[in-house]
Amino acid sequence: MEGIATTCASIFGNGKDLSVAQECARAVLVLAYGLLAVRVVGRRIFGKWSALDIVVSIVIGSNLSRALTGSAPLLGTLAATTVFLLLHWLLAHLAARFPAMSRLLEGQAITIFKEGKADQGARLRHSVSEADLDEALRRSGMSSVNDARQVTLEPSGKITVLKR
Repeated sequence: MEGIATTCASIFGNGKDLSVAQECARAVLVLAYGLLAVRVVGRRIFGKWSALDIVVSIVIGSNLSRALTGSAPLLGTLAATTVFLLLHWLLAHLAARFPAMSRLLEGQAITIFKEGKADQGARLRHSVSEADLDEALRRSGMSSVNDARQVTLEPSGKITVLKR
C-alpha cells in the first residue's frame, strides 16, 4: 500500500508545490473523473440548468479547480465532489417524483403574457426586459407579442413562446 501512495505522490504531487508534469497529470485525472462521474450519475444532471444545477456546477467547478492546483488534497477533493454529484442526483430524482420538491428546488414557470394580456408585474418582478421578450419572439419567428398565444418564463430562465 505504501508503494502505491508513493507512486501516486510522485505522479500527482502533494500540496501546492507541483511540477508542470504533476499539474498535467492532475488535469488528465480531473477531466477523466468528471466525464466518468457525469456519465455514471446521468446525462441529464446539468441538462435543465435549474437553480440546483447552477449551484452544484459552480461548487463542483470550484472544488475540482482546487484539486488541479494542489490547494486541496486530491483524493479528498474528488471524494467531496462525488458527494455533491450524488446529492444532486438524489435531489433531481426527488424533484422528478414529487411536485412540491420540484417547485422548491427548480421553481415554477411564470406566465408573462397570455391570450393578448401581458402581466407586466410578473415580467418586471422576474427581470424580463422588453429586449429579452423581443429576442424570444424573434427566435420563435414572431415580430410582435400579439402574434403569441402565451409567453412563459421557464424555471431554467429560458423564455418560451407559443404561437397563436
